[in-house]
Amino acid sequence: MISRRQFTTTARYALAAILTALVFGQAGAVAEESTWSSLKRDIFDNRQIVEDAAGIQLEAPYRAEDAAVVPISVRISPELAANTKKLTLVVDENPAPVAAEFHYGPAAGIGERYLATRIRVNSYSNVRAVIETNDGKLFMAAKFVKAAGGCSAPALKDADAAQALVGKMRIKHHQTPISAKQRQAQLMIRHPQYSGFQMNQLTHLYIPAEFITDLEVKRGSDVVFRMTGGISISENPNFRFTFGAANDETLHVTGEDTDGTMFSGTSAGKSS
Repeated sequence: MISRRQFTTTARYALAAILTALVFGQAGAVAEESTWSSLKRDIFDNRQIVEDAAGIQLEAPYRAEDAAVVPISVRISPELAANTKKLTLVVDENPAPVAAEFHYGPAAGIGERYLATRIRVNSYSNVRAVIETNDGKLFMAAKFVKAAGGCSAPALKDADAAQALVGKMRIKHHQTPISAKQRQAQLMIRHPQYSGFQMNQLTHLYIPAEFITDLEVKRGSDVVFRMTGGISISENPNFRFTFGAANDETLHVTGEDTDGTMFSGTSAGKSS
């Protein structure tokens, strides 16, 4: 039988544990809000951002299997997509929080807009998709992701092998059209996407940052999107995206990284 003294001691420990969890939980919540307040000011000039669960569907795992390769996807409703000019992906707690900005062009198409990629998450963080419309309004969806160490995780290939393949790409058209007006494609690019936080396992020196900064995708001569990227896009970037149907659906991709290396590729799409 538990004595009164043992019961009292156990109760005290339990109460202390609960209070500690509450305090640290509140502190974490305050830190997250503080981070987003600063980012909102620095990235969006403290403009009003409306959370829009109906117009923006953001998918991301609650607990990531690999912090260096976290799959995310964004769906923008046809009504919102018709007026969307830019999509910004933000990882609040990353060293460089803006993962990428996608500036849409006329070939982005009519109807639901879709984009999927893989990102690095450096610590438990909110991941956000922020839409800017042609009239300057901002809409957002957010997901909390449990992951750590994504920006400092060792590269998958040795440096020489990675450099030999920089800029090699594949562009695939999905055979089944999404609709009469929308198509979907996948772009895969070989690139180490060094973040500057990764250590060479042989020399124990940090590998200088080297990542794709600019990417342009065109359907024929019309722009689907232009991307400005950062260190939070995973190694060997992979993008799935929608674009508008046309007589000429050939996709042309050009890109450049921080070292000034330029690369390009063309799909074997339908053309008239």
